[in-house]
Amino acid sequence: MGEKVRIYTRQNDKTLEQFNRDGRVINDRRYVEKHFGDIAPLFMESYDWFTREACKMVPKPEDVHAPIWGSISVKNCLKPVDNTVIYILEIDKDKVVYFDEEKWDYVLNRLYLPLDKEDEKKYLEDLARKGFKNRFLYADDNLKNKFPLEIRKIRDSWQRVFQIDNFSILNVCGNIWEINKEDVVKIVYPGEDILKIVEGMDNSGFELI
Repeated sequence: MGEKVRIYTRQNDKTLEQFNRDGRVINDRRYVEKHFGDIAPLFMESYDWFTREACKMVPKPEDVHAPIWGSISVKNCLKPVDNTVIYILEIDKDKVVYFDEEKWDYVLNRLYLPLDKEDEKKYLEDLARKGFKNRFLYADDNLKNKFPLEIRKIRDSWQRVFQIDNFSILNVCGNIWEINKEDVVKIVYPGEDILKIVEGMDNSGFELI
């Protein structure tokens, strides 16, 4: 049996129906689009890219079309609010896709993800030298079609989202493809203190980060 890790994920309480009926919860691309509303078209390309790349690291079930966002820490997970629940999972570590959420902002906004501050400085200087007015090349369809090499450079840089330079509860997320009943150790409802609940659980083998 592989190493187990804890993942905390807040979901709409309507997922309980799916959970009780099927013994699992999976995400749907339509839910992501609904979450973003009118601005969904701006972000869906990034989410689709993440899905394609993440499944190369952790194969996804065929009926899954989007990952489930998860927190690695009870101290930093989203708290249960009205119409939501939190699933606490103890899941095989090799089923989790870890990534840097701070770096994810670059991917979400379709920007070049620099290696470090120096790389970012050189990149911006290079853009200015080539006559680009700003770094938002990807958002401009004309530039996107006219400068494919620049666009490819941006897309290639996104792989760095999976390179975690500083493993911290503040910047690391752990995404999964599905919530399976056998992995769920507790469901937390609005009004419940998740930190006290976790402190009262059997935490042998798990750090309360």
